[in-house]
Amino acid sequence: MAGLLIRLAEEYHRDTPLESCFDHRHVEVLSRNKERDGFIPLEVLHLRHRLYRGGWSAGLRRELVTRPRAVGALLYDPDSDKVVLVRQFRTGMIDEPERPWLLEIVAGLVAAGEAPIDVVQRETLEETNCLVSRILPIFEYFNSPGWNNEKVSLYCAQLDSSTAEGVHGLNEEHEDILVVVLTVDEAIKAVRNGTINNAMSIIALQWLELNREWVRTQWTARENHR
Repeated sequence: MAGLLIRLAEEYHRDTPLESCFDHRHVEVLSRNKERDGFIPLEVLHLRHRLYRGGWSAGLRRELVTRPRAVGALLYDPDSDKVVLVRQFRTGMIDEPERPWLLEIVAGLVAAGEAPIDVVQRETLEETNCLVSRILPIFEYFNSPGWNNEKVSLYCAQLDSSTAEGVHGLNEEHEDILVVVLTVDEAIKAVRNGTINNAMSIIALQWLELNREWVRTQWTARENHR
């Protein structure tokens, strides 16, 4: 009988190819305390979770950095087949051999009471001094769920790349952001050779490489139906 129950439990706890058999019911949070506040808040959790081999894990101590939702905006001009990127200094690269001025898509954090899609227009204006005319959602993903809860919403936004130039950013945030306009082919090449080396930009540009003709068709079709 015990062997039968074990086999039944194993059958019940079998993942499908795309879904886990476990959910929030299979995690027990024993304690959760805020250790540090500020720009990068840190919580310490003690928890346990169900195991694929049956039973529960031992008690685990895990640190969690809590972050607002982030938004990335791939600025694309379908008429010229160009993208508008930005270059700025990043502290996280200070110890790396690569230069700490990264070539990126426009990005920012969602403020209280703000919808992610609204961040696209705001951050585009702040970082490039351009306005977008259309916005397509790409998808959402979790940046590094092993230690933080940051969720990224990615969008592709249409704009006129001929108006994009200069240095922009908010003085109160000490931003010094250079606008860089590339053809899509140049940007994809920069991904392949490692010149563009940050995850959000790589993900967005590879998505555009796969969906470029579809995006251009979508926006052309909308233009024709005006």
